[in-house]
Formats: sequence, structure tokens, C-alpha cells
Amino acid sequence: MHKFILPLLLLSGNAVADSSWSFTLTGASNYLFNGVSQTDKNPALQPGLNWDAGNGFYAGSWASNVDFGEGTKLEWDAYIGYYTELANGLGIDAGFAQYTYHGMSNSNKLNFPELYLKLTHSGFNLNLWYSYDYFGFGGGHYVIMLNKTITLSDNWSLLLGVDRSTSTDTDKYNWEGDSSFEHWQLMLQTQYRGLDIAFGYHDTSLQDRWGNAALLLTVSKTFSW
Repeated sequence: MHKFILPLLLLSGNAVADSSWSFTLTGASNYLFNGVSQTDKNPALQPGLNWDAGNGFYAGSWASNVDFGEGTKLEWDAYIGYYTELANGLGIDAGFAQYTYHGMSNSNKLNFPELYLKLTHSGFNLNLWYSYDYFGFGGGHYVIMLNKTITLSDNWSLLLGVDRSTSTDTDKYNWEGDSSFEHWQLMLQTQYRGLDIAFGYHDTSLQDRWGNAALLLTVSKTFSW
């Protein structure tokens, strides 16, 4: 993780004085990655640490238990990025993430890098992720996601989302023999006594058990300093 933060310190200059840290701990009934369970439909505990430089740059690390059925038990990621908001209200978030996996001596063969770009405006989010070595299989892979957040009241909102995951080389990585699949979600979101709570429904176009329909509950608490 230090190799990500050092360049960020050099880039941020005097703005480091305005930097801040946050730690988020999330409990989830299932770890869904674009609708596909990473925990064999079991609960997940997910800690995350984020550093905001105060000038748009940020870096952090995030982890979760996983269960791929072959001894890999932990996902531990690091990321670095930059966020800015234009005068017209368009938010732009771009960065790089490194996914790493642990539990067996060869779990690191699943490690893969990822570039991302996220655009936000008027409650809409258009997100793009791309990896040139998805899960270490050597093939390219990208995800396009469109979300819309609808405010229901002062303390309730509804998240609607759809995304498409696509492999650019099905000989190296495919989804049940196809190059792509779709995932959609509907999540109610609220806050209660400092907790961020979300509950809703996820489903995919996949037929195997990893992509089956699922109800998801997440509860998060963030500490900032």
C-alpha cells in the first residue's frame, strides 16, 4: 500500500495539511461483485481505509473475506485516484486499483490490476472499469454500469442500477461460455444512528449458482479524522 501513498504525497504538495482519513467497516449478507457471489452466498466483513489529500487526490485499501472453493479466503485491494467536480455539476473520478488474493500459496495467481472512470451528475452514475489481466487469466475485461439514485425522503433513497461485464478474449476468460452477462439491482438506502444501511434485490443473466438472484443487506459505519 505504501507504494501508492508516497506518489500521492508528492503530488499533493501543501494540500497535505488539509488531508483527512476515514475508516469504514461493512457487514454484508453476501459479497456480490457485479452480481456474482464472492463468498459462496455467505456473509462478509469488509474493512476499508481511505486517505483524502484535500485537493482531489486520494488513496486507500479495502479487504473482504472470500470463498472460491479452492482455499482462497481473503481479498485485499489498494487504490489511488483523483476526483474533481466541474462547474456544471459533473463529477469525474478516475484511478487505478490492484486486487490481491490470499489463503493458498498460489492464490496470488488471481491478482489483477484495474483502471476505472466514474462520472456523476444529477443522481446518475456512469462507471467504467477495465482490466488487461482479469483474475490473472491474461485476458482483457471491462464493466459498464449505469446507476440512478432517487431521493424518497430526507432519510431514504432508492438506488437503481444495471451493468454489463464483458470479456475481450473468451478463450482466456468467459461467462458460462459467453463473452458477457448483465447484472441489475434495486437497493433501498437509509441512515440510522450513524449507520449506513442498504437492503435490496440483485439478479444476473447467468444461470449457474454464482449469479443467482439474491437479497442483499449491508450495514456500514464510518469513522473520520
